[in-house]
Parts: sequence; structure tokens; C-alpha cells
Amino acid sequence: MERESFEDEEVAAMLNERYVSVKVDREERPDVDHLYMSVCQAMTGQGGWPLTIVMTPEKKPFFAGTYVPKRRKYGRYGLLDILPQLAEKWGEDRGKVEEIGEQIVKDTESRMLSNLEGELTERTLDRAYRQYAESFDETYGGFGSAPKFPAAHHVSLLLRYYKRTGNAHALEMAEKTLDSMYRGGMYDHIGFGFARYSTDERWLVPHFEKMLYDNALLAIAYLEAYQLTRKAEYAETAKHIFTYVLRDMTDAEGGFHSAEDADSEGVEGKFYVWRPEEVLEVLGPDDGELFCELFDITAEGHFEGRSIPNLIGQNLNTAAKRKGMAVSELRDAIVACRAKLFEHRERRVHPFKDDKILTSWNGLMIAALAKGAAVLGEPQYAAAAVKAESFLWSKLRRDDGRLLARYRDGEAAIPGYVDDYAYTIWGLIELYGATFDPAYVSKAAELAHAMIGLFWDDEKGGFFFYGNDAERLPTRMKESYDGAMPSGNSVAAYNLQRLSKYVYDAALSQKADELLKAFAGAADRYPTGHSMLLTALDFAVSAPAEIVIAGDPAKPDTKRMVEAVRSRFLPNAVVILVPNGAEGDRVRAAIPLVRDKTALGGMATAYVCEHFACQAPTGDADELEELLDG
Repeated sequence: MERESFEDEEVAAMLNERYVSVKVDREERPDVDHLYMSVCQAMTGQGGWPLTIVMTPEKKPFFAGTYVPKRRKYGRYGLLDILPQLAEKWGEDRGKVEEIGEQIVKDTESRMLSNLEGELTERTLDRAYRQYAESFDETYGGFGSAPKFPAAHHVSLLLRYYKRTGNAHALEMAEKTLDSMYRGGMYDHIGFGFARYSTDERWLVPHFEKMLYDNALLAIAYLEAYQLTRKAEYAETAKHIFTYVLRDMTDAEGGFHSAEDADSEGVEGKFYVWRPEEVLEVLGPDDGELFCELFDITAEGHFEGRSIPNLIGQNLNTAAKRKGMAVSELRDAIVACRAKLFEHRERRVHPFKDDKILTSWNGLMIAALAKGAAVLGEPQYAAAAVKAESFLWSKLRRDDGRLLARYRDGEAAIPGYVDDYAYTIWGLIELYGATFDPAYVSKAAELAHAMIGLFWDDEKGGFFFYGNDAERLPTRMKESYDGAMPSGNSVAAYNLQRLSKYVYDAALSQKADELLKAFAGAADRYPTGHSMLLTALDFAVSAPAEIVIAGDPAKPDTKRMVEAVRSRFLPNAVVILVPNGAEGDRVRAAIPLVRDKTALGGMATAYVCEHFACQAPTGDADELEELLDG
């Protein structure tokens, strides 16, 4: 539409004569996008982008569509047909048009999923599992048919379902999906990181755009799978994601950029695809042939005559035997080849980078890096997460503490949405888990109370998408659907469950329960569309454990206990470290739960509580591991 119409003199003249044209960056203004996408779906039965809306000066819509050509074609009316007719109707009977706009707004409000009533129980989690099993692709992993989106929070929910029930198929679905996504061309085998989605069922041909939020959520899923299975490949994939983000998506001030385009030099995927002769030229005949065979680089190609590196159908053990190599030798060869190809690829024209810094997406990457630091024992990930959080806290907060949504070229703007608060709180909770600095718990609690004050619906419960101090749209939407990103309400429900355990705040716990109740009807009707909300439900029904380790963080006995906890998949546990001396007093001031927890006899001591009952404290790391595994 930009090329066909908005840059076209004829269309521009008509628009400028009769209309005020507004182009919206839906990442900066998701409130506008959510509302008018709902309008489009209500009016046309479908949605998508580009989204085309014609509205009154009071922002009430009376025409909605997606792609509109310049002139009529393929059964679609063109802008040059529609615009004069709408302008004529507006001039002849403005009152009728305004009446239509008013009715459309009312219809949109009535269709909100948050209006549905229902009840969430463990049976809802069972129904979600069955729906996943019905839509699961046994051959290639993932759910449903092409196009396939990562939706990492589906995987995270299945891992929790397996942990709670022991249902092996839930774990199999999660692992098959993670393995297949990594093997496919949606994963960048040269420079790392995942593209936005796969256009085919095999995860082979991606839409090459890379999004910060996808990579954050996928890193979390791979880390959790590593904790649960101890399979090194999951840890390696998470590390590679972080390598990509810290190398290519990190601002000098510490924040993270939003996305990289699919196109370079006007051609989608050009930066990422290869011909065999180019690989042979870079690597030489022996290594070149090896790499082409392993990563499916062929003369025919599978994307407009070129090849996307992938490992679909490959088995490194089999390949090593075929080549007369040890598996470790083959892995070393792949690493060396990849480094040379990456260096060569760096000389290509890079895709455009969207370097705006979004608070919400940064919150997700802070959560992922902090989790990576804890699970993998990598302090550089914690350092990056701490730096990013410091950037958000100093650059994307007003003097009155109000979060802002976007930062670019030294300017922070737009009052933050519920996603900004929810995702940032998630990042702060994970940062506490990585650093055990209680300041992050205090910050999370401060933001949680601010979020309730700005977004809570006192009448029906749940969080509105934009705050009571923001620009007023015709209606305030509440989002519960967990799509490519989990909804702010779902993440908030998960956060508040956890945070209330740390700060011992009944008001936060009550809000978490009210959130689950507010969206119970929507989640009960469509469980798999609410995977993050059901993650919060899983936390609620699983009798969360409280694990407190008291001791000197620098001493081996304390370190071993911390490692015992961090290495295990304990999704419904709250873990707290209480150092000795003044630092311990600081923790006790922020986290009331641990006021009576001390290192007995000066030795590291673990306290494990579950179902409102505590085991006897132990100073034996082996005994702690037995308690955790039990």
C-alpha cells in the first residue's frame, strides 16, 4: 500500500483534499492497534496488517479493511473507489455516519473476551493439554498447519504440565517442537537467533524478520527444557540466542533494539541465503562440501533458487560415521565453518534494524538473560540484564515514576501500557533470582501497585490495556489472548502470584486470583489461546514451594546449595538467599518471609516449605537435593 498508494500522487491528492491521514507504528501504539484490529475483525470477520481504518474526528470507525489496492482488482474495491464514496456519505449525512461509528464501538465492546464467564480449575489445564495433543504435528513439531509461529509460552506450559502430572506426551510435544524449530531454517545457523515465523510446516522457510520478543521467549523455553532434561543442546541454543542479542541487538546505553527486517537491498532473505559455490569459495572444497551436505546447501535451493542453512533430517552421529569422524571432531568443524561464513556474511548489506527501545520487549529480554545467568552460571548475562534494567529505570521512567513505552535518539515518550509494566516486573523478578539483590523485589512491588492503580478495572476485574492517564480511545480494551506475545494480563497474573510470596502482600495475591477469575470464561472457552494465563493457573494449583538458603554467598557450601536449586526445573518455587550480617538484614526488610531464617551454626542452611508446612532446616546439600527431587 505504501508503494501503490501512499506514495502515489493521485491517491495522495485525494487523501489530502478530504481526509487527515494518520500512519500508526503499531509497536509504539499497541493500544490503537488492538482497538481497531478488533473493530476490523468485528466488521469484516477477519483481520491482519496493513490495517486500514476510516474514522470520525472523535476516533469512531465507520470503515475497516486490511489491504486495499489503488484501483479495483481481484474483487477488491480500490482506494480511488472507496475514498470518494465515503467522503460523499460524510458530506451528505454526517449524522448517520457518526451513528454507525457509535454502534460499531458498542458492538466491539460487547465482543470482548473478558465479558465471558467461567471457572478455571485443574481440569482446564487437562483440556489445554488435550487441545495441544489434537493440533500437534507429530512429524515436524509445533501446532496446527503453516504458517507456524514459535509461541514459546505453549512449550513452557507443556513443560509445567509434564512436571506436575508426569504426562510423557506433554514433554514429547515440547521437545519435538524445540528440536524442530532449531533444526529448521527459521533458526539462523550462521549468526544465531530465530526469525519471526515459518511459512511452511517444516520450519524451513522463514519470514526472515527477527524480533526481540520472540528471541527472549524462546530463550526462556530452551532454558526451562534444559533444566528439565539436562540436554546440552537446549543450553547451547539459549546461549546462541544471547550471543546474537548481545552482539547485534544491544544499544550502547544497555537497552535492546526491537527488530531486524527481513529484506536487504530490497530482497527478502537475501542476507541469509547461500549458493553452493559461494560456500565452497569461503570454506574451500573439503569443508565446503561437508557444510553443504550437512546444512542442505544445494544448486536447486529451496528459496528462490538459493538455500537456507538447516539441519532438517540430519543426525550428527550418523553424519560423523559417514565421514569417518568423531562427533566432537565434526562439531568442531561446524563451529570453524560457521565462523568463516559469518565473517563473510558480515560483508553483505545488512537488513534494516529497528533501533527503537521498547520497554515491554526489553522487560522480556531482561527476564531471559537473568534466567540464563541463573541456569547456566554465566555472569555476563546477569551483567547485561542489570545494565538494561538500569537503563529502563533511568531513561524510561518519568520523574513521578510513570513508565514510558518507547525510547529512541535520546527521547522517551508515550505513557506505558499494561504490557510495559507486566513484562518489566517479570524481568525484575528474574533479576532477583539471578543476583539475589532484594532491590529488584522492591522495584517489582512498586511497579505492581502502580500497575493496579493505573490499569485495574474496578467493575469487572482485569487490567485495561492503557492507563487511566493516557489518551482516551472510544473504548478501553482488555487483552487476555496469548498470541505471539503473552498478554499483559496473563503475565501480570503469573507475576502477582510469585511476587506476593516474596513480599507477603495479600493485596497482590488477591489481585492475582481476581485476574484468573476475570478471564476464566475466555480461557475456559479457548485454553490453548491462553497458555500464559494457564501458566499462572498452574502456579496457583501446584502449591508453590518456598526455598530459603541462609549463608555466606561467597562460601562453597552456600554456592552448592544455590546451584542445586538453580539447576532444577522448579517453576512453582520461590527461591530466596539470605546472606549473613547487614546484607541479610536488607533482605529481611524487603522479603518478610525470611525474617526468622538464619545460617545455623554459621553453616549454609536450607529451609524448604510446601503446602504451608516446612521441612526441618538442613545444612546438608545432599539432603537438600533429595528434598528438591522429592
